[in-house]
Amino acid sequence: MAMIKFRRERCKGCGLCVLACPKNLLMVSSKINRSGYPVAKIDDMKSCTGCALCAEMCPDVVITVFK
Repeated sequence: MAMIKFRRERCKGCGLCVLACPKNLLMVSSKINRSGYPVAKIDDMKSCTGCALCAEMCPDVVITVFK
């Protein structure tokens, strides 16, 4: 089972990871980081395949995928 870690303080809420996820598991949440940006999150970690497309798409290196 894959696990995704977010560096929330680096996230700018651009949503590119949301678009990259082939299973539509990611979303931009209503939580705000210290810089004032909404942060990305995953609701259903069990359904994640660990493809890491979200991490590859992220311009701010916010996401790390562990398999």
